[in-house]
Amino acid sequence: MSKFIVVEGLEGAGKTTALELIKNLLSGQGINFVTTREPGGTPLAEKMRDIVKSETEELLTPEAELLLMYASRIQLIENVIKPALNDGKWVLGDRHDMSSLAYQGGGRQIDQGLLMPIRNAVLKGFEPDLTILMDLDPKIGLARAAARGALDRIEREQIEFFERTRAVYLSLANNNPKVIVIDASKTLEEVQLQLTASLTNWLNANNS
Repeated sequence: MSKFIVVEGLEGAGKTTALELIKNLLSGQGINFVTTREPGGTPLAEKMRDIVKSETEELLTPEAELLLMYASRIQLIENVIKPALNDGKWVLGDRHDMSSLAYQGGGRQIDQGLLMPIRNAVLKGFEPDLTILMDLDPKIGLARAAARGALDRIEREQIEFFERTRAVYLSLANNNPKVIVIDASKTLEEVQLQLTASLTNWLNANNS
């Protein structure tokens, strides 16, 4: 059966490296898959991504940001993710709904009374089969991100924003059998070993 796997984490946590490793593992097992990213992943959703990520002459309110995230997400789910899953393909996603719970719910501190009804109305229970959370101290992650080049609108937030975001990520992962937490503070080789072992065990249990 087709599966939906997502990689989550703060800036600089190594999501790109993790995604490449997962692609290789899936390919090695002969699994046919497509890749997506959020926000984005469809022509319309990519336009919404540009709004969320870029500085503009008009301040983007937290509520508008939240709505854009869910608008782009449902475009991706309905036009890419579900069709691929229905076609028997696996889907590997760079971020999904846990990002909104962490960034908008935690970082932006948007009231749950607003966030959760929007989330539930849009997703209707749809969720990944597995989420891999690349966990890292935000100070380390932001230093890594800054070393890569210019930071986008969200990456320029204060450290407290990312500390709140990380706290929600870890809270959502706690005792959740559908989430694997990877210590991204380790060396690249150690992180790759963690990822390979955890994902191989999961694949062996879920790809029979």
